[in-house]
Amino acid sequence: MAEIKVDPVDDHTMVIPETEISAQKPHRTLRVASLDIFRGLTVALMILVDDAGGEWPMIGHAPWHGCNLADFVMPFFLFIVGMAIPLALKRIPSKGKAVKKVVFRTLKLLFWGLLLQGGFSHAPDKLTYGVDMQMIRFCGILQRIAFAYLVVALAEIFLKDAQSNDIAAGYCSVFRLYCWHWLLGACILILYLAMLYGIYVPDWQFAVHDKESAVYGRVFAVDCNVRGKLNPPCNAVGYIDREILGINHLYLKPAWRRAKACTDNSPYEGPFKNDAPSWCHAPFEPEGILSSISAVLSTIIGVHFGHVLVHLKGHSERLKQWIMMGFALLILGIVLHFTHAIPLNKQLYTFSYVCVTSGAAALVFSAIYILVDIWGLKYMFVPLKWIGMNAMLVYVMAAEGIFAGFINGWYYEDPHSTLVYWIEKHIFIGVWNSRRVGILLYVIFAEILFWAIIAGILHRFGIYWKL
Repeated sequence: MAEIKVDPVDDHTMVIPETEISAQKPHRTLRVASLDIFRGLTVALMILVDDAGGEWPMIGHAPWHGCNLADFVMPFFLFIVGMAIPLALKRIPSKGKAVKKVVFRTLKLLFWGLLLQGGFSHAPDKLTYGVDMQMIRFCGILQRIAFAYLVVALAEIFLKDAQSNDIAAGYCSVFRLYCWHWLLGACILILYLAMLYGIYVPDWQFAVHDKESAVYGRVFAVDCNVRGKLNPPCNAVGYIDREILGINHLYLKPAWRRAKACTDNSPYEGPFKNDAPSWCHAPFEPEGILSSISAVLSTIIGVHFGHVLVHLKGHSERLKQWIMMGFALLILGIVLHFTHAIPLNKQLYTFSYVCVTSGAAALVFSAIYILVDIWGLKYMFVPLKWIGMNAMLVYVMAAEGIFAGFINGWYYEDPHSTLVYWIEKHIFIGVWNSRRVGILLYVIFAEILFWAIIAGILHRFGIYWKL
């Protein structure tokens, strides 16, 4: 399904004109290095927050309202996907070929999403595989990316007319050129808000299917009978997923389990309080249906940044557009949150969350663009560039723990007596005499830096895993 290609050309290449790099030929195709680096940074952040977040909960997902470092990873990915769409599709003149490519890539993303996050893979800690089809998880990171990519890529193909490569540098010029994209975004936002605040959520009940839970098999009831609530048990996002996907197909260990209402160890994980609300034991899908509809907005904003990159040729014109929009989104999201109009919430993918994370993505990318494409400081970010050029490989092997699971399969006497555990315990935790510091350093050096080196070696031989 995925391809291992020996091919130096990627989807986000663009023409560098003579006016920008006089030494280059006018139509030479080069990669956008800052986009590779931003993608690599996002993959590295995912590994960091997934594998070190348990010991450092301030970088893990916020239990409910709020926004920690981990909560920026998904919208950063969606923003990057959006930016790459105009760069990839501009090189495909036929709409039919473009649609075929988009649909085929979507199907491959869905396949890998179900395989890696549907419950089939138990890596890296459990040396088993397989999933009960009655309990398979339908949604996940790659599934959400696939949905957003499909919607926005098809919009890019069908909602634009023949465009001129060079347009006026005015702030609204790119907005006017792609007004139908923004109309689609407005429709998505209206639909999302109407459903989030308009759908009635009745009482519901569930049985605990997590075999590791102390209350496995017990049935709990949750009282709701409300409309427009954004609390954990009674929001429309969870209700839609329970009704359409089925409660048995949702994520069993949502971040809200670390909420103060559920455990005295908050923000760390820990045993539930004796008087914890029943919903603390419930499953919840953080990449569910309604929240994924809202997530498309992150990709649409990313597409706008890609359009600016394609149409505006000067660095100053590009940065003016990106930075102004980034600050505008960031300020709007913060105002919505702190005025209690719409709280920041990754699980619900609220509009304020879209604004803050997209604004942050815009500013981070702009900073990388200045450092790399204007100041030429590429060598500082070479490891991140290597990761970004082989992002799928690093995601599967490191972020999803497939490589560590393979290594753990070779143990001595006890499944916890493996090379991975030995390195973690004796080289990192033991040396620093601190589990928190040791785990953090292990993730940085034995996972992120290790895979950066592997990706660099593969880059040296022109080998990339692409979807």
